[in-house]
Amino acid sequence: MSSEPSAPSTPKPLSPNEAIKTASNFLRGTIARDLKDTSTGAIAHENAELTKFSGLYLQDDRDQRLALKKAGKEKAFSFMLRLRLPGGRCTAKQWLLLDRLVDERANGSLRLTTRQTFQFHGILKGNLRPMIQGMHTELLDSIAACGDVNRNVMAAPNPERSPVHQQVYELARAFSEFALPKTHAYHEIWIEDELVAGGEPKPAEDEPMYGKTYLPRKFKVGFAVPPSNDVDVFSQDLGLIAIVENGKLAGFNVCVGGGLGMSHGNAETFPRLADVIGFITPDQVNDVGHAVITAQRDFGDRTNRKHARLKYTIEDRGIEWFKAEVERRLGWSLAPARPYEFTTIADDYGWHRAADGTWFFMLFVLSGRIKDTPGWPMKTALREIAQIHDGDFRLTPSQNVSLSGVSDAKKVEIEQILARHGLDKQNQQSALRLNALSCVALPTCGLALAESERVMPQFLDKLETVIDEAGLRNDAISIRMTGCPNGCARPYIAEIGLVGRAPNKYALYLGADYNGRRLNKLFAPSLTLDEVVASLTPIIKRYATERSEGERFGDFCLRTVLAEKEKAAAVEAADAASACTI
Repeated sequence: MSSEPSAPSTPKPLSPNEAIKTASNFLRGTIARDLKDTSTGAIAHENAELTKFSGLYLQDDRDQRLALKKAGKEKAFSFMLRLRLPGGRCTAKQWLLLDRLVDERANGSLRLTTRQTFQFHGILKGNLRPMIQGMHTELLDSIAACGDVNRNVMAAPNPERSPVHQQVYELARAFSEFALPKTHAYHEIWIEDELVAGGEPKPAEDEPMYGKTYLPRKFKVGFAVPPSNDVDVFSQDLGLIAIVENGKLAGFNVCVGGGLGMSHGNAETFPRLADVIGFITPDQVNDVGHAVITAQRDFGDRTNRKHARLKYTIEDRGIEWFKAEVERRLGWSLAPARPYEFTTIADDYGWHRAADGTWFFMLFVLSGRIKDTPGWPMKTALREIAQIHDGDFRLTPSQNVSLSGVSDAKKVEIEQILARHGLDKQNQQSALRLNALSCVALPTCGLALAESERVMPQFLDKLETVIDEAGLRNDAISIRMTGCPNGCARPYIAEIGLVGRAPNKYALYLGADYNGRRLNKLFAPSLTLDEVVASLTPIIKRYATERSEGERFGDFCLRTVLAEKEKAAAVEAADAASACTI
């Protein structure tokens, strides 16, 4: 036997995105030149990847694709713009500005996302810079709202509800600033005309945390305040769970490695919940965030973007290895995790008195879409509220909006505005609908395989009929729908998850823990929405009559229909194996 060492394996080639970032001059690319090109509504592929770091996605109206192709015309290109809005805070002045800008520069509607921010669709290339410059006048930006960096930082809304909530919000906002890229590209391209037009030499730059190629993929951070897990903290790359002792913030349990995106039919991609690795004090948040981000920067997979999130780094190397690597970078060890409990994910709908003496009002917004339609003038109502409101608007992880910091006098005025526009009963929905999320999907998302937001209302109408007949109208059941398996509405931690596979075809998932501590399981791989209702009907009826005291729908599904399905599959496999031996 030869004693010669085997030849080293050939390294895998890097993802094409790595070359784009390397050559981009810290995210500048040739974006400025592309913006001046009036011959097309699009930009070059390389620049389309780089504009994501500015919160922009190049899209087209897929409803028009076929007709335009037949006519020999270019696709109906436009851009989606996503804001950076740490903790979802938006002032009344900012709300009024955005309300105006979406009419002037976008498709006229405000869209609330599941990461507590706005995204706007239908922005033509010539409107991009005016839109961003307009936002800049009220201190709004879209820096790092997308791209291979830390994205919008989530935190429990309505910080005025307690001193702990306020402190957690301030830490989340501070971390958002701490984790921003240091490149000046955003301001040069989108804000400062003279630098773009004049081509002045750029100052020497460095990205001390990210490096020239930034992260292998996106990175998400969320701060949760038990007993509410409204931010779905275990779905985050880095989650911080507030530990409150004697009414004060003692610190945070740190969890790492969450992420929900996957690809249909690719077993190497999967959703994963984060692992709790220890406890830190409030002053250690930024240091720990830096250690986790740089560990992923150095060890994340840059050869395969489908395998590039932190969850895969941890799956490949092990959670103990990752914890040790984080502690090595810190130079100290994390303390043992402390006890906590989650009991809800839902927003507190309606009026509530906050700890500071003000009021906040939580308003339900299905799928986060704020626009005026016949009989539903929500955009007008919220504009009128913003004109008299002296507090803030708070966007929630469940795509709703809270009016915060409301005085007793303003409370009366706001109630009158809501009543005048017929929105005073908006929160009087089934508990199923109040716990529903959906992504935008068609016609603008380039990844969508099926509808989501546009079909969610009609789907809920049908399912609510079953819910009402079973006497479960007031029972909270989390239900989430996405048009593709990337999971923007976090469907894999819903008690009922629907994930688009093809036009009007969805994978049906059941059995997650309501409070976001357990993934669901595939129940049926491909159903129409009518078939989903038909499949859920007997399960819902069984739940109404067979559930244990206090048993949630996801727990019931895990104990009954999913266990029965797994048992039947095991029997079938055993029978098949037995037949092969005869």
